Amino acid sequence: MKFSKTLMTMLAAGMMALSSQAMAQDKGTIGISMPTKSSARWIADGDNMVKVFTEMGYGTDLQYAEDDIPNQLAQIENMVTKGVKVLVIAAIDGTTLSTILQQAHDTGIKVIAYDRLIRDSANVDYYATFDNFQVGVIQAQSIEQGLGLREGKGPFNVELFGGSPDDNNAYFFYDGAMSVLQPYIDSGKLVVQSGQMGMDKVGTLRWDGAVAQARMDNLLSAYYGDKRVDAVLSPYDGLSIGILSSLKGVGYGSADQPMPIVTGQDAEVPSIKSMIAGEQYSTVFKDTRELAKVTAQMVDALLAGKDVPVNDTKTYDNGVKVVPSYLLKPVSVGRDNWKEILVGSGYYTEDQVTN
Repeated sequence: MKFSKTLMTMLAAGMMALSSQAMAQDKGTIGISMPTKSSARWIADGDNMVKVFTEMGYGTDLQYAEDDIPNQLAQIENMVTKGVKVLVIAAIDGTTLSTILQQAHDTGIKVIAYDRLIRDSANVDYYATFDNFQVGVIQAQSIEQGLGLREGKGPFNVELFGGSPDDNNAYFFYDGAMSVLQPYIDSGKLVVQSGQMGMDKVGTLRWDGAVAQARMDNLLSAYYGDKRVDAVLSPYDGLSIGILSSLKGVGYGSADQPMPIVTGQDAEVPSIKSMIAGEQYSTVFKDTRELAKVTAQMVDALLAGKDVPVNDTKTYDNGVKVVPSYLLKPVSVGRDNWKEILVGSGYYTEDQVTN
């Protein structure tokens, strides 16, 4: 009798497992296309989405294209061929996907642009991201605060860096920052000694830190032989680390030549360590766990025929249509609040950023 009960319990558990597996299979597979593993944040984005989608009963096909556009196109085409239910795409170049997205549309596959807007296509159904203009505002406010510009201090020398020109977000970051900095430039409180302004001059292809470091080397050599650079607008931590290396190479960070105000974004571990060491001034935290949750909720509602959660229907025109979007709030992180925000929220352990 005892054996019989045990056997029945095991059979029931097995049937429940099979039923659960069948339900997961019934919900289908979500194709997730990420740009690269070279940035810690994209690894976190991919891992977080797989976790959330799995918990909701979906299968996932996660692919990283390593910043190779043909590779990303081939990976997405393979997902379309396999018949994924929805494509979640963080594009390397948001202007190169029109043909493959048409194929997806023709087979009934919905598309959500993830963090980076996909341009020049009517076949982008929704967009999940952070308030990218506000990211730039926060970065510029760090410079404003660090230099005491609101108190009338100045003039100070500043140099500007932009993100990758093929990433739509880079323009929002830059425009947000300039909405704060331009009045100080116009009044002479901030001086761009190089004269290099505008994304056509300050953009950094593929968000490459080595490219940023080389450009900072050139700026320091050409314009700052007998002058000090007081602030550097950097839109991303990976660029900030390269910029800081360049600055340290000519003596910044010493007692008689303090580091300029250097901004960043994504709260990557090397930059948090740099902040703790008194080098990088600030970064912008975008909690990818929350972005993954929002994206999964959008996908689930879309497939269930329910209202998809959005909070912006005006901002993101991709050149063909205004894409309904959900924007999350970015958070400013500095030397005084990194532990509260990053460790307190469980995003990092203290050991990760102090050892």
